[in-house]
Amino acid sequence: MTGPIPNRWISEISPYVPGSATAGGHAKPVKLSSNENPWGASPAALEALKEAADSVHRYPDGTAASLRARIADLHGLDADRIVCGTGSDEILQLLPAIYCAPGDSVVYVRHGFMVYPIAARRAGAEPIAAPDVDYTADIDAVLAAIRPDTRIVYLANPNNPTGTMISRAEVERLAGNLPSRVLLVIDQAYAEYLDDADPDGGLALARTRANVLVTRTFSKIYGLGGLRVGWATGPAEVIAEINRVRAPFPISVPALAAAEAALRDQDFVRRCRLDNREQRARLADGIARLGNHGVRAIPSEANFVLMACPESGPMAAEAVYQGLMARGFLTRWLPGQGLPHAVRISVGTEAETSGVIAALADIARSA
Repeated sequence: MTGPIPNRWISEISPYVPGSATAGGHAKPVKLSSNENPWGASPAALEALKEAADSVHRYPDGTAASLRARIADLHGLDADRIVCGTGSDEILQLLPAIYCAPGDSVVYVRHGFMVYPIAARRAGAEPIAAPDVDYTADIDAVLAAIRPDTRIVYLANPNNPTGTMISRAEVERLAGNLPSRVLLVIDQAYAEYLDDADPDGGLALARTRANVLVTRTFSKIYGLGGLRVGWATGPAEVIAEINRVRAPFPISVPALAAAEAALRDQDFVRRCRLDNREQRARLADGIARLGNHGVRAIPSEANFVLMACPESGPMAAEAVYQGLMARGFLTRWLPGQGLPHAVRISVGTEAETSGVIAALADIARSA
């Protein structure tokens, strides 16, 4: 019996595969596979979450007006030019549906976030991966990849899964050389891990340019990944189009309350930023000490470190990934993202970082 037939471009999508959450033989493995905040969420956010439980029978404010006002106040933005979604993922996924038609193209950086090609294919557009240089975006290559049918360019900065970042000047150069018909989407999911409130100038560009949109999330440094809250800011016309097609009630009542409270607790954010920087440096140093085994840590500005491994042998990426899992540490092996030779390790607490460093050393000794 023949059932419904999906559009051919839907069948071409490779589904997003999240980081592992279980490891055989370990009741409570250390999860370093999904770039989560190991210090959790602000106590203020958790308290707001509990208090909002009495209102779960009510629909939330679909416009997230109060949350947008607080975001605007923190970042010096216009609340009317902010849209909130079910994580920044929802917004990233909607954009090709708004601006692309079958046969159009979407450009992103090779070894970029896998949501970008998925979002492109959902709209029937062709995803084009621009070459990078040593795991870092190459703006000349991005500009060279643009075709007459290109409608969107995605740039994660810092980038996931590599952790690398390009400068404000390079982001401005990209924006300044794009055709006006092309929407530049700057994904700042990891921006709060840097000291500058607008580390690559994306927010400034989104205020002044008609074709620049910036997305951010509460899933990383704010520690609210389980609640799915994200936002974007950009030209009023682009925000209006997103509002046409977004879900009518994208964020739950408890999630809205927790996100507002999280924004008020910037002391918690600063502590997480400093702790992340310290543990990231320790993790990178631990990997560097194994350099004679052919591994290296790619310099990261995010809350993870990408470890490049030999193509084969006992310290190959799959062997390291399996070895860490056997020792109770969940990480991310990335063959599906064109990185079969790499393992991404999220930054953990001091104890978790010490543990994974020791486990890597043990694998190396066994090799």
